[in-house]
Amino acid sequence: MSSTTQTDERESREVPGELRGMSQGALVRKRFLGHTGAIVSLVLLVLVVLLALTSVGIGPIKGWWQYRWTDTPPLQNGGRPTLQLFPFSLGDHPFGQDTVGRDYFAMTMRGTQISLAITFMVGAISAIIGVVFGAAAGYFRGWIEAVLMRLTDMVIIIPVLLIGAVIAYNSKAGVLVLGVLLGLTTWTGMARLVRGDFLSLREREFVDAARLAGASDARIIFRHILPNAVGVITVNATLLMSSAILLETALSYLGMGVRAPDTSLGLLISANQAAFSTRPWLFWFPGLFIVLICLCINFIGDGLRDAFDPRQRKISLRRMKETGPGRPDAAGVAPAVAAPERTDGQPRSGPAGSVDGP
Repeated sequence: MSSTTQTDERESREVPGELRGMSQGALVRKRFLGHTGAIVSLVLLVLVVLLALTSVGIGPIKGWWQYRWTDTPPLQNGGRPTLQLFPFSLGDHPFGQDTVGRDYFAMTMRGTQISLAITFMVGAISAIIGVVFGAAAGYFRGWIEAVLMRLTDMVIIIPVLLIGAVIAYNSKAGVLVLGVLLGLTTWTGMARLVRGDFLSLREREFVDAARLAGASDARIIFRHILPNAVGVITVNATLLMSSAILLETALSYLGMGVRAPDTSLGLLISANQAAFSTRPWLFWFPGLFIVLICLCINFIGDGLRDAFDPRQRKISLRRMKETGPGRPDAAGVAPAVAAPERTDGQPRSGPAGSVDGP
């Protein structure tokens, strides 16, 4: 049997029988839906987004919560949270009130809106710029790669926090400027990863076949190479989004990010840092939402990595027990078992019926 046939048989045994014949999109969807952490994180992130959008509303659209983040109702019970778990009850101020009486639930929801807006803005801008630079550098090579990579190196050395602090501090645009700024300075990692992936994919046989068929460079990039690099792009975009919310939190904590009367999760923590020992709930809820959003995005990215990269398949212990020695595996092929040694001096038979040499 030739080495090519042996390789095909080995690869076919590695793919479970129920996955054979499925399209790439169906395989990715099945792997992602089978990742419990990613699905739970996706559900939690969607619930957080819906809660933030519907509770206090957006712009002139009012939400179902009775207060807005700028309202100052009378201070009740020293501003302590009225949230109860057993029996469950929200009360008038579930997250409490700040020192001037503003409802902290409404402020936290507004801060979540701003932080999520900056996060998704940074993810989109960084992904677009990084993919364009990385794809052009990896595919065309030559002077185009040299120019784009040197420009990338120049952006890498820019201190993001310092530049962000200077521009955001001297700008009144707030959220929009901060999101665009972070997006324009955090795309370098995406560009390097996409470049490396394109350098590998451009040498594959299907790209050579497309060139011989007369396909243009644009068609090869967008129809042949880019779909094969979507896994790297998607995973890195989620990591950029996770780091973006931490950068926004750091800038707002330093007073150089989102400015009053608007608010963000980092600004809420910064504005109430003096009350940590007397009113700790002013830290609990914004910090909880920051941690929750970052963990959800990271777990979703982990699930997307496993879904797009078949080499990240996780081994099921239950399947290993069911396919133990001597039992057929998921592909219906029984594993090879070596024959016992013979004591009569004759050659022993191999696992496939072959006879070993003396």
